[in-house]
Amino acid sequence: MQVHETMNLPAAMPLWPAGKTPFATAEDAGLPTFTFYLPSEEFRTGQSVLILPGGGYGLVSTPKEGHRPAQFLASHGIAAAVLEYRHAPSRHPVPLVDAQRAMRLLRKLAEDHGLNPAKVGVMGFSAGGHLAGSVATQPAHDGGLVGDELDAVSCAADFAVLIYPVVSLVEPWSHFGSAKNLLGDPVDPQSARALSIEKAVTPQTPPMFIAHEQFDPGVPSQNALALYAALTANKVPAVLHVYEGKNHGFGLMANHDWGRDLLTWLERRR
Repeated sequence: MQVHETMNLPAAMPLWPAGKTPFATAEDAGLPTFTFYLPSEEFRTGQSVLILPGGGYGLVSTPKEGHRPAQFLASHGIAAAVLEYRHAPSRHPVPLVDAQRAMRLLRKLAEDHGLNPAKVGVMGFSAGGHLAGSVATQPAHDGGLVGDELDAVSCAADFAVLIYPVVSLVEPWSHFGSAKNLLGDPVDPQSARALSIEKAVTPQTPPMFIAHEQFDPGVPSQNALALYAALTANKVPAVLHVYEGKNHGFGLMANHDWGRDLLTWLERRR
């Protein structure tokens, strides 16, 4: 299910070669789609960000967690791409192979447009934050290799931005709806542990920016706290903003500080 409002968007680009979409099913309903926002040449920072909207792995919440953040980043010189990835009834590894392919495509586009292919990050909201964390911590999945030139391009993230993210799939404060949509019901405990972001962090995990509200009723802020603790234990540079409030899915609310704080962090990462 895709959630859209009327917006003037760039034309979507194909993510996979025609007839070669891995794990394709009749339920894909036009997904995945990939939309690229290229800032005006005179003020490009050289950075690029892949944006993964949330939706509990049961839908993709655009434009609030996709096209609006992309427009915000592009207006500040940062190239951005929105991926509407496949989700339930498709299960793991389908969202991951879509996201890893999108990272390869974005890195190729960065090189083609004179941007820095070593400054390509991933950003996700809610369950999209879990997918972004998976891009940052999971190895390249063989199921995403289709025999074209992009197979040779790295799908690794140089930095990650997780906004009110689903992190753990095994703790009491996990978002179990996302786990069931991603892994099926009942959830296999081994798979859930392997895909819990805080348990997959290593010293090689890229730097992260994490934002959450303290009393988030949908995805508890313990997710962000556990991830920050894992990053710190592995000596991975990270910034955690836990804002006063009790909202989930706040996106780029005009009265919220995380967008400004993110721009400051990204400027330091140039």
